[in-house]
Amino acid sequence: MVHNAEDIKKHLGILRRRDKRLSHAIKVAGVPEPRVIGPGFATLIRIIGDQQVSTAAGAAIWAKLKRNAGGSVTAARLLKLGEEGIRASGFSGQKTRYALGLAEAVEAKTLNFKALERADDDTVRATLTSFKGIGDWTADIYLMFGMGRPDVWPVGDLALQLAIQMLHDMKERPSAKDLHGFGEIWRPYRSSASLLLWRYYGATRPKKTKT
Repeated sequence: MVHNAEDIKKHLGILRRRDKRLSHAIKVAGVPEPRVIGPGFATLIRIIGDQQVSTAAGAAIWAKLKRNAGGSVTAARLLKLGEEGIRASGFSGQKTRYALGLAEAVEAKTLNFKALERADDDTVRATLTSFKGIGDWTADIYLMFGMGRPDVWPVGDLALQLAIQMLHDMKERPSAKDLHGFGEIWRPYRSSASLLLWRYYGATRPKKTKT
């Protein structure tokens, strides 16, 4: 599991001995902090809200949704808010429909988060992606940040692709398909490698200059 700083430090200590490039990333960016939120419906809805928006915007949307839901985002409370209430919290129309569909699935017991906790990664991914609005990226982020699974490698993440491009001094950004190969050397701790590479990208990406 990747629930605390000691886990990440241990995993990266193993991986840096295998891969000098990863060792370089640690020297540049430092050891990342854990980012596990905890499993459950609310976390999945939060991840959906974070899709294709900045970190700051995602945090603001989540805070507003939580407030509008009475302090706790549950399936029953989202259904009570309805489309109008969720959209008023900052969700797009499409994301609102996804959230309501998941809330209905939880209430109908066709989506059981307790059962997912006992399932392996592939089963969790297959279960989640069977619902509209949840693709591989969302399922991977839930596995990593919701469940603390140690060997998740979200190849569709743009920042991760850019980090690999910089780390390997590549002229072009690698594709999601390319990233599968890059991550093999970091098994079974690819979640910790991902956290490091996100931090590395943040530390090395060109900074925008004010005009």
